[in-house]
Amino acid sequence: MSGGLIALLDDVAALARVTAASVDDIGAAAGRASMKAAGVVVDDTAVTPQYVQDVSPARELPIIWRITKGSFRNKLIFILPVILLLSQFAPWLLTPILMLGGSYLCFEGAEKIWSKLSGHGAKTKTPVVEKGKDAEDTMVGGAVRTDLILSAEIMVISLNEVAGEPLLSRAAILVVVAIGITVLVYGVVALIIRMDDFGLHLAERSSPTTQKIGHGLVKGMPGLLTVISVVGTAAMLWVGGHIILVGLDELGWHAPYEAVHHLEVLVHDAVPGGLGAALAWLTNTFFSAVLGLAWGAVLVLVWELLPFGKGEHEAEHAAHGAHEAQGEQHGKHSAAAAPGESGGAPAGPSDPTPPADGGSTAAR
Repeated sequence: MSGGLIALLDDVAALARVTAASVDDIGAAAGRASMKAAGVVVDDTAVTPQYVQDVSPARELPIIWRITKGSFRNKLIFILPVILLLSQFAPWLLTPILMLGGSYLCFEGAEKIWSKLSGHGAKTKTPVVEKGKDAEDTMVGGAVRTDLILSAEIMVISLNEVAGEPLLSRAAILVVVAIGITVLVYGVVALIIRMDDFGLHLAERSSPTTQKIGHGLVKGMPGLLTVISVVGTAAMLWVGGHIILVGLDELGWHAPYEAVHHLEVLVHDAVPGGLGAALAWLTNTFFSAVLGLAWGAVLVLVWELLPFGKGEHEAEHAAHGAHEAQGEQHGKHSAAAAPGESGGAPAGPSDPTPPADGGSTAAR
């Protein structure tokens, strides 16, 4: 009896060790997969705060929580089952899908740069001012739809890193990635949008040092958002370009990948130690970003030449022109009314003779 109990305990201990090793493996694989999706994660973090601009501070965190729940649904209910089925029954589709996603990242990054250089203005969603539940629902719906695109990229990139794992391991790893990245992104977003409130709270303290910290947080908020946006754009070009680089190699066009890899090896061998490895990584990152920018620029050019892309810009220009014309007309009316308002005579030639019918000139 005691021998059977000891054998049972040995089996339980062995099972615990295997389980712990599996958990460690899942955690390590989830970490590797999450790192590959870093560019999309940064972009997701940069995009989300715009949805709570001009919103009552009391509603900021509840809105972020609603968007977070939508992000969990996107990743775990809609995206995860689809990509797991694809990886199991049609794995050859993953590379083209991944390249489509990489092309989207390159397009977004290049379009942001083009909008900045051309002065057209980035195509960002206009924040919905807090006007009740309908406005909030509209805002949350737009944020969740944007998250669906970015979450699909995160999950497909992560899946590509663990495609060789068994199905259950893949599912467990992607669940960890989905939960971890969602908590990270929207946790950081919550901290960002409340940073200025926290700064104002510190600025009201009696301590001069605390007040300086508070004022610094408030003043640093716009700069932080700008830095996040720039880093997000660079990360999109880098990650998207690297996806295209590897995808082209897997589809049979080896020259671009081999050229970048050759330069990476040269840099690594030229500089010894950890610095050489870091510089080699930077070399790969730089040329991936260059490829991403070139690839995205071609897509932006094609988009600009397409009827719906051109029509979108024409509509924007027409709206802008109408707004300027309205402003000029309002200015002329104001200038014409100004002398009368100040007690002077009207701007035009005056006729002291009243109308014959006794009515006003304006009425005629």
